Amino acid sequence: MEKIIFETEDGEEEFTVIADTKLQGKNYILLTDSPDSSDEGSFLVLRDNSSAGDEYASYEEIEDEEELSAVIKIFNELLDDIDLEV
Repeated sequence: MEKIIFETEDGEEEFTVIADTKLQGKNYILLTDSPDSSDEGSFLVLRDNSSAGDEYASYEEIEDEEELSAVIKIFNELLDDIDLEV
C-alpha cells in the first residue's frame, strides 16, 4: 500500500492510502493512520485540490457533509471489508 507523508505544525505524519476515487471531476483519497491494515485505525477522506502543473499535491478535509457522504458511499462500494460512517 502506498504511504503518504503530511507536513503539519507538529512535524511529519505518515498515512496509508487505502483507496482513491473520482467524483464530479474531483479526486479523493481514503487514508488510515494504522500502519497495519488489520488494525482498526482512524480513517480520513481528503479532496485533492492540486492543479495539473503543481509540484506537490494539496489535500483538504471535506467540510460539506453531503459531499463527504457521497464520497464515503463510493468508498464503501469499492471496499467490501470496510464500513465507513460520517
